[in-house]
Amino acid sequence: MDGSPEPHTGWTFLTNHARVLAAIADDHSARIRDIAVHCRLTERAVQRIIADLEQDGYLSHVREGRGNTYRIDPGKVLRHPAEAGLTVASLLLLLIQDEATRSQLRGELPDLPEGSGDTAHRP
Repeated sequence: MDGSPEPHTGWTFLTNHARVLAAIADDHSARIRDIAVHCRLTERAVQRIIADLEQDGYLSHVREGRGNTYRIDPGKVLRHPAEAGLTVASLLLLLIQDEATRSQLRGELPDLPEGSGDTAHRP
């Protein structure tokens, strides 16, 4: 394996920034290499996206040993005017709920965060 992700053609609903943020929300100490594989991006692209998210205050990190631990600001409002008033937490909650639904279909169920407001996906 050469380490480069399989290319994707066509458009998608989520931006790469949203994918990287969701991957970090799933594992706050994920390595850039692992995020890149999960999101099907290059490590360089993930580094640029993390820098963008940090520059605008959506994300911060603390160096721990040889790795980083990331912190997401859940109250930060999304950037596009069409999503005015929606927060990072609301975006991530939608993605968590979707993952719960997909996991349930596979016979798994991850823990949803307290106060998620939606228990319809729980057995």
